[in-house]
Amino acid sequence: THSPHLSRRNRRQPKLGDLIEISRFGYEHWAIYVGNGYVVQLAPPSEAAGGGVSSIMSIVAEKAIVKKELLSVVAGGDKYRVNNKHDDKYEPLPPNKIVQQAEKMVGKEVPYSLTSDNCEHFVNVLRYGVSRSDQVFVLGVAGLIGMVVARSKREKQ
Repeated sequence: THSPHLSRRNRRQPKLGDLIEISRFGYEHWAIYVGNGYVVQLAPPSEAAGGGVSSIMSIVAEKAIVKKELLSVVAGGDKYRVNNKHDDKYEPLPPNKIVQQAEKMVGKEVPYSLTSDNCEHFVNVLRYGVSRSDQVFVLGVAGLIGMVVARSKREKQ
């Protein structure tokens, strides 16, 4: 498998339409590279506040704004990398089409949900035409395990 973090020196320069994975405290934020150092991202209120302010707001937010900003600003001090992790499963759309669709979305307010409309779903739809988020799967499995453990504890009492 691949290393989750690459040093800034070893990281390859993003190309048009690349998925950018930004490591935040406790989760991964996703954006799509549109050229000249800019990314388009789905920014729930906590991200829109700037510099990846992590808060409970991004979990309960129902709306997000599509923003175009410099990758250096969006990432802040956090590590990031190109991660087109589904290229082996899905055919990426042509880079110019990805960028065109992303640019068209900038400034729009869209539904946001941690489980069905998050930043990872957003970039996967733009790159592959497929709504997908592995983070939700991980959160769901963790929640399911928690419920099973809690139920077994109750049954033992």
